[in-house]
Amino acid sequence: MSSREVVVLSVGGVRFVTRASTLQQFPESRLARMVNDNDQEFKLVNGEFFVDRDGALFSYIMDFLRTLHVSLPTDFSDYQRLQREAEFYGLYLLADLLSQEHLLKPRLEILEVRFSLQEMQAFFRIFGSCSTTIEALAEQITVFTGQQSGQGWNSPFSSQKPLVPLPLERPSHHDVVFLCGTAYSAGDQFVARYVSIKPDNRKLINGTNVLGLLLDSLLKDGFRLISTRTVTGEEKVECYTFERMKRAAGLAITVNQTPGSSGVAQARRSQVQKGK
Repeated sequence: MSSREVVVLSVGGVRFVTRASTLQQFPESRLARMVNDNDQEFKLVNGEFFVDRDGALFSYIMDFLRTLHVSLPTDFSDYQRLQREAEFYGLYLLADLLSQEHLLKPRLEILEVRFSLQEMQAFFRIFGSCSTTIEALAEQITVFTGQQSGQGWNSPFSSQKPLVPLPLERPSHHDVVFLCGTAYSAGDQFVARYVSIKPDNRKLINGTNVLGLLLDSLLKDGFRLISTRTVTGEEKVECYTFERMKRAAGLAITVNQTPGSSGVAQARRSQVQKGK
C-alpha cells in the first residue's frame, strides 16, 4: 500500500481522492499509518478506505494536509468538533492550532468618518479599529494644494498651474486627517486643496463631493454603513460609522524533514498574514 500513488477514502459517506504522499505529511499520524497498513481500524472496502467519521469536517483536514495552511470560512463555528477530528487522526499540531480560536476567527472591524464644513473648507477625520485599513486608505487618498487667483468653492480645477501633493496628517496608527476647499491668502489669491481618491482620477475641491466618493469607496471595499449621527458643538460634525468582518490571519505550518525525525517534531507554527 505504501507505494500506491492514489488513495481513495470514504469518510462518513463522502468520497475523497488524494495522493498517498499527502496523507503521509505527518508520519506519526493515523492517516500515514493507514496508508502503510499499520492501523487496523481503517478498513479497505472495494479499493477504498472506509472511515466512520464526519466527512464534511474531513474536507478541512484534507485542505490542511494539501496546503499546510489553516484557513476556515468566516461563518465557521465548529472549532471544537474539528479539533476532536484532528486529534482522532493523530494530527496534534493541527489540533493545537484549532485550540487557538482567537487567531482563526474573523474579527469585526469598525471605521468612522467624521466630516465638517467651515466656510469654504471641509475637514475629514477617519478612525479605524484596524491600522492596516487606515494605512491602505492613506495610500489611496492624495491632497493637492496650490494658489489660485479669484477661485471659490465651486470653481473648476485649473490645469495650467501645477499642484503640489501634501502628506496626510496621521495623529496615530488608527486615524488620518485631511481637508479640502479654499481659503484666502493675500489679495485675491486663494489657497486651494483638492482631494483625489484612487482608483478615481478626479481632483475634487467640493467637500460634499469628496465625502460622497469616500463613502462610496468604503462600501465597495466591503464595509456596511450601520449608523449616522450629527454632533453639534462649536462645529457641526457629521459622523458615519461602518463595519465589516475582517478575515482572520491564516496560520501555516512549515515542516522540515530530517533523517530519523518526524514532521511533527520538526514543525513550527507561523502566521502568514498580519493584522492589527
